[in-house]
Amino acid sequence: MGKKNGQTAPESRGVAHPEPMAGEDERELGLRPRRLNEFLGQKTMKENLAVFISTARERGESLDHLFLIGPPGLGKTTLAQVVANELEAGFVQTSAPALDKPKDLVGLLTKLQKGDVFFIDEVHRLKPAIEELLYIAMEDYELDWIVGQGPMAHALRIPIKPFTLVGATTKAGTVSSPLVSRFGITCRFSFYEQEDMEAIVRRSAGLLGAGIDDDAAALLAKSSRGTPRVVNRLLRRMRDFAQFAGKASISLPVVRDGLKRLEIDPLGLERQDRDILKMIIERYRGGPVGAETLAISIGESVETLEDYYEPYLIQAGLLQRSPRGRMATSLAYSHLGLPPLGPPAAGTGEGLLF
Repeated sequence: MGKKNGQTAPESRGVAHPEPMAGEDERELGLRPRRLNEFLGQKTMKENLAVFISTARERGESLDHLFLIGPPGLGKTTLAQVVANELEAGFVQTSAPALDKPKDLVGLLTKLQKGDVFFIDEVHRLKPAIEELLYIAMEDYELDWIVGQGPMAHALRIPIKPFTLVGATTKAGTVSSPLVSRFGITCRFSFYEQEDMEAIVRRSAGLLGAGIDDDAAALLAKSSRGTPRVVNRLLRRMRDFAQFAGKASISLPVVRDGLKRLEIDPLGLERQDRDILKMIIERYRGGPVGAETLAISIGESVETLEDYYEPYLIQAGLLQRSPRGRMATSLAYSHLGLPPLGPPAAGTGEGLLF
């Protein structure tokens, strides 16, 4: 369920098929669901989408514009492709950083056929001039385009065919209100439940032609941060470890050994997750510490910290955000086997923000 590295994907007609990523063979590409009944988890969201898609098809109309919100790896891009498949519509994909100038957007929108699904990833990164073009396109299926320069300049209204815009973001709070208000359907992704993750493991293992024991699937699901992209990546590595060990299927001992080799604990924390918590606890006495200070301390960008690491650490109850910064919870101390720290000595300045 990955991104396209900011590149504009080629136009496709009919059923939307994901573009192959580097290193993916046909079996691995097939891990991506193509229909709603194959898309596991997110039950309420899927049920509502099924209604909206069915009624739009019955009326012969384009589906209302769709806003997808959630952390990376939960299936936003895949769901956009699934929606196109269910609508039996074309699928055109790009990302906000790839839309550098208004003409880039105009070129894509004028090529859309009636009912096509137009997917923009990282929609929070749209430039203001491009976003303003989208407003009229989304509401009236027209484009405002300026022809000429200076006194000879004049505005043209270019009609385009009705389409469905699907915008995806990990930072809903940074998307402008005028753009948000133009999406008729909003879907918020949550981390997947254990039962759904186990079902995804079994489905993916079957598609990869890899046998997996039930207890091994359960541990792998538990250690995958409630994220399908992570569990599919780990499943491939467990398949490698099982094959290297000469095992016919992925067993519980194989998964335990594989997770240990990859430095992933039963909560799904990677080494960097634990380093983040240890940094807060040991250097900043449990917090609060600002995001920029913490990111510099661990050698990551603020965006990576906020988009990849923090959502799951917060969901797992290991990290808290406060107006003053990030704080480790008592569960974080317990999980890392660290004793609670006492208050800083008077006058030391420990724990302060700089």
